[in-house]
Amino acid sequence: MPELDLGGFLPELRDIRQHLHSIPEIGLEEHETSDFIAAKLEGWGFQITRYLGKTGLVASLRRGAGKRSIGLRADFDALPIMEETKLPYASGHSGVMHACGHDGHAAMLLGAAWLLSHTNDFSGTVHFIFQPAEENFGGAQLMIDDGLLDWFPCDEIFALHNWPGLTAGVFSSRPGPIAASIDAVTLTIRGLGGHGAEPEKSIDPVVVGSSIVMALQTLASRTVSPHSPCVVTVGAFNAGSVCNVIPDTAKLEISIRATDPAVRDDIRAKIETIARLQAESFRATAEFEWIVGYPATINDVTAFEQVQRTVTNHFGPAFFKLCDKPFMGSEDFSFLLEKIPGAYVLIGNGDSANLHTSKYDFNDEILGPGIAFFAHLVTDVLRDEAVQA
Repeated sequence: MPELDLGGFLPELRDIRQHLHSIPEIGLEEHETSDFIAAKLEGWGFQITRYLGKTGLVASLRRGAGKRSIGLRADFDALPIMEETKLPYASGHSGVMHACGHDGHAAMLLGAAWLLSHTNDFSGTVHFIFQPAEENFGGAQLMIDDGLLDWFPCDEIFALHNWPGLTAGVFSSRPGPIAASIDAVTLTIRGLGGHGAEPEKSIDPVVVGSSIVMALQTLASRTVSPHSPCVVTVGAFNAGSVCNVIPDTAKLEISIRATDPAVRDDIRAKIETIARLQAESFRATAEFEWIVGYPATINDVTAFEQVQRTVTNHFGPAFFKLCDKPFMGSEDFSFLLEKIPGAYVLIGNGDSANLHTSKYDFNDEILGPGIAFFAHLVTDVLRDEAVQA
């Protein structure tokens, strides 16, 4: 593991992380969190641009005459979960907790900003991007809409996310897709209600919906290559209220995940086709209300290779593990990767509770490796500029 001159800063950073853990806030409501991060950065001499994507902020650091720039991004929103860790720094906001480690992500990026502000080993610009609302509202896209990439253009961009079950301090990534897209649709089936004893006088939306549910099971298994992962899930089926009344309508809540943008578009179109034709075969109708979510997170091959070199050269080959397949969760860093070459990187959280659970906690032992990774990545990416300067 590389030795960096963090001095006595790591204990302070641990306190920062644990304070962030104690003040969790839901996406786009992270006012206290944003204020705390801004105050730390301003106290270290950074100039801050605030309120991108409502509560997001950016700090920049320039060295030498280098013209290239690199973006480092951390999310800082929490989840609507009641914490059950009983930690001394547990959530002080009832029903909200940092169950995904965004407190740790923000702390690592703060640490990287502090460390890089004490070095002249690169030439160029680093943008430290603190992003709100990753969990639900697409804070990355909101920051882009507010001019993030116009004001802070980046040649490459990188993000770290902790990963329970992966050895603490070990890094993992892969070229190409690393996380799936997510879309959702509410499908409303309109039939004709009636007496449960006279089904022939009705158009039963429960039967129609059941037929659609079964037909949707063929999408991934029979219309998509097994080499291109996708998931279609009917998570809710709501219809009627009593056993002897056939309702007028039924509603299905469906989610779709895919790692290939073409498959994503194809599956969305096929869901509509299958549902509409199934409904018509029963003389019912189908209506669709789409929520188009996050695209697939797709790593640039060159950026991935840079990540692999940085980890291997500075930490050792044992600290890099190739991620053998994409995970089917989603991540709004994907919006930034659609605009800029970059890579999404996992860092092992060790043997901890799973993400999005009430007993999860970020492992403070990986703060140092996370800072080191960001710092070495910046100096590696901007090394050529430093040499030329």
